[in-house]
Amino acid sequence: MTSRPAAFLDRDGTIIHDVEYIARAEDVRLLPGVAEAIGSLNDARLPVIVVSNQSGIGRGYFTYEDYERVQARIGELLGAGGAHVDATYICPHPPANPAACACRKPGVGLFEQAAREHGLDLAASWYAGDKWRDVEPALTLHGQGFLIPASSTPSEDLERAQRIGLVRDSLAAVAQEIIATLTGGQRAR
Repeated sequence: MTSRPAAFLDRDGTIIHDVEYIARAEDVRLLPGVAEAIGSLNDARLPVIVVSNQSGIGRGYFTYEDYERVQARIGELLGAGGAHVDATYICPHPPANPAACACRKPGVGLFEQAAREHGLDLAASWYAGDKWRDVEPALTLHGQGFLIPASSTPSEDLERAQRIGLVRDSLAAVAQEIIATLTGGQRAR
């Protein structure tokens, strides 16, 4: 299988409004412009992979079934906007012992799993989310990271990303930059 780049996206605060420990499908609301942005990545034939920490499962705040209902609703809303996610990977573990968990972001275990399963080049890929833990895997894996500020973004995360020029206003801006890089044949840094 030939390696190809992908767009790795966080879910809560990046694709949907961050409702702390979202457990009900009726609470799902896409962020403005997200379906169009993901649709443009789909049109560019770039795999869109969601990697998300979902510690609410491990903490007992909601079940895998609740999570699946939320995911199904996200899929419906994206589909209505002509977009889709190619795969989703989650870490259900609470953050109490991050050393014991290779899948919790900023760990790279789920990204490496996605790369194996989908033939992806992690160093040629893009990583976007509303927290530093969504950007840090890009630095570890030598890809390109973007922090998209949201109400859930800690100020220290924003300041850290601003210092190294990794802040973009929206997923739409990130998608435009990715597509410009793909069509221009050069990688943005």
